[in-house]
Amino acid sequence: MGQRLKILLTGINGQVGWELQRALMPLGEVIPAGREAMDLASPDSIRNAIRKFEPHLIVNPAAYTAVDKAELEPELAKAINAVAPGIMAEEARRLGAAIVHYSTDYVFDGDRSTPYQETDITNPLGVYGKTKLEGEKAIQAVDVPHLILRTSWVYSRMGKNFLLTMLKLARERQELRIVSDQIGAPTWNRAIAEVTAQILAQGIRKLPEFLRDRSGTYHLSAGGVTSWYGFATAIFEADPHRSEQVVTSILPISTADYPTPAPRPLYSLLDNTKLHNTFGLSLPNWQQSLQLAIGRPCNS
Repeated sequence: MGQRLKILLTGINGQVGWELQRALMPLGEVIPAGREAMDLASPDSIRNAIRKFEPHLIVNPAAYTAVDKAELEPELAKAINAVAPGIMAEEARRLGAAIVHYSTDYVFDGDRSTPYQETDITNPLGVYGKTKLEGEKAIQAVDVPHLILRTSWVYSRMGKNFLLTMLKLARERQELRIVSDQIGAPTWNRAIAEVTAQILAQGIRKLPEFLRDRSGTYHLSAGGVTSWYGFATAIFEADPHRSEQVVTSILPISTADYPTPAPRPLYSLLDNTKLHNTFGLSLPNWQQSLQLAIGRPCNS
């Protein structure tokens, strides 16, 4: 490209967006688009922001991610997760730009016991998964260079997520009951951001052309497999401040014992082979990432 790459980044206060700000900086000028600059529930706001900044690349980790609340706010979830990505894709095409968009393991129903490939049939169970799948299809319907990166069980050291919830509860309760029959791969927000940057760095000189040749959906999640119960016990063991924990009993329970407004897939492990075959990249094992995220070296 003749000029420095201009990257419009949404969701800058979210888990993945926060890390992407840092990871994408070496690639070009990162333009952080918070809600004030671009309201994803407003089509006009999205169009106006993209036309103002004229990016070469739109990176969209922003989403309505409150899985249970989405059942009560389906229209807002649809606006942000389904409509907004399609508008971004249309504006990217108009500019001759490209788009990177993040999706979720919740596009699958979990009715299997082998890792999902990108070509497997989708069948989301709740509003969140359904609207995220609609967002994927909206991008695919536009002739624009794109990557749709599906990830799973995202956690970080900021915001609201399973890691921070478990660390908090371990200091407040003696007994915890954790679902043990939902299977997947916890994925660190920093690992997602860093692999995204590594993908883009491979085609940095001619990015739209690079992505056009590789456009499609890719699974991008941590290696390995566990349950929420397994993840929780690993968090407690890795906690560098275990002496502060008061929890003495961790009980595995079934999904049926912990009803939620939105149904969850019981099995949502993603097969990351396509990502590795196309870009030569893969994310670390979830246990290795957890050690890094929680602040303890991997060999301790």
